Amino acid sequence: MRIGLVGKPNVGKSTAFSALTEMPVDIANYPFTTIDPNVGVTWVPLPEPCACQILRERRESSGRLDPSDSEDPREGSICIPNSGSCSGFKRLVPVTLVDVAGLVPGAHEGRGRGNQFLSDLSRCDALIQVVDVSGSTDLEGNPVGSGGSEPMAEFRFLLSELDSWVMGIIVNGWERASRRAQAEGIRAITEHILERLTGIGARESHVSSGISSVMKEHPSSSSPTSWGSEEISTLASIIRKKLFPLSIVANKADNQIHTGKELQSEIESLGGKMVFTSAEAELALRRASSSGMIRYHTGGTKFDLTDLGESNLSTKQREALKSISNSLSSWEGGGLVGLLSDVVFRQLSQIVSYPVHDEKHWVDGEGKPLPDAILVPQGTTARGLAFQVHTDLGEGFVRAVDAKSGRVIGAEHELIYGDVVSIHAKT
Repeated sequence: MRIGLVGKPNVGKSTAFSALTEMPVDIANYPFTTIDPNVGVTWVPLPEPCACQILRERRESSGRLDPSDSEDPREGSICIPNSGSCSGFKRLVPVTLVDVAGLVPGAHEGRGRGNQFLSDLSRCDALIQVVDVSGSTDLEGNPVGSGGSEPMAEFRFLLSELDSWVMGIIVNGWERASRRAQAEGIRAITEHILERLTGIGARESHVSSGISSVMKEHPSSSSPTSWGSEEISTLASIIRKKLFPLSIVANKADNQIHTGKELQSEIESLGGKMVFTSAEAELALRRASSSGMIRYHTGGTKFDLTDLGESNLSTKQREALKSISNSLSSWEGGGLVGLLSDVVFRQLSQIVSYPVHDEKHWVDGEGKPLPDAILVPQGTTARGLAFQVHTDLGEGFVRAVDAKSGRVIGAEHELIYGDVVSIHAKT
């Protein structure tokens, strides 16, 4: 899964990327600090306790495991993740994050980094736009001190550029497709659009939804062979909405001058979410945690000083960290991690499944309990999970077992959140 961080230059995308991934990137107060996209992995907490909580309860009740105590560094967790971590039954799973160069008006015509920017987004499953609510930069990211662009203007120009980009891809070869449609019907148009947009993730359901919407919004243009720029623009906009769900980070909220209410209402009406935060503040807490100065849970706002922090942080540094924590606590939505979690689990309807080798003990072939927590779309089948684990498992699928109930399930059985599944396949 890939989530793209987008927006005009100099709004804090790279700072947000660094806060989420703990990767060092170039951060500066001028446009186009980022040229090539930064790609990294961030860790998102699952919305419900890890399945190892159930496994611990089962082992304790059968006398195979002693209860955890206050000295347990993992606070009860007993899984051994192949990636991510788990403490206190709060499991972190990986999500790929892409921080692309700033987008300026006219990008689809080649301005700024132009179509290179747009192609960097082509493999993303959703987009998070970072906007500047401090009013300190203009629409092209130049520092202006005050009186800069408004969040709504930033959002509208992003949609305009994305729609123009998708439309530009569709119109290439449109006349030839229209001539085919006169003889072959609407299927020729569908095939043309799919051929043009498959590279950015379009499926037939996206195209069908777009065509239906055009016919509804432009009833006088019932035949695609007569569609002009207005109809194709509508088509591009609908497909873009399906391809790239959007949410908003209202950044620099510690110096906020724009309320963002209009934008918040707009993004929520489109199925997204908007959170206020300071990427710089979140980055400061992550760095203090990485250096061992504080204990801080991913996505939280509170922290405790470690022994190292007690002995090394000055009074001024402690007060600064406390001020940062208070600021982050004052904004609803959970900051960057909270928004990312909403995108993954609500907007993109992802669920987590735990594939295991042994359905009785919930371990892999090496005896590690619950080593994998895999994100899959809601509606994924047992066979679909098998393919996610390994192609050979999917192709040789025989049956699966719901490890929680011990019940055998078939290839087309749809998984639900938190299923622990043992897959049996021909070898």
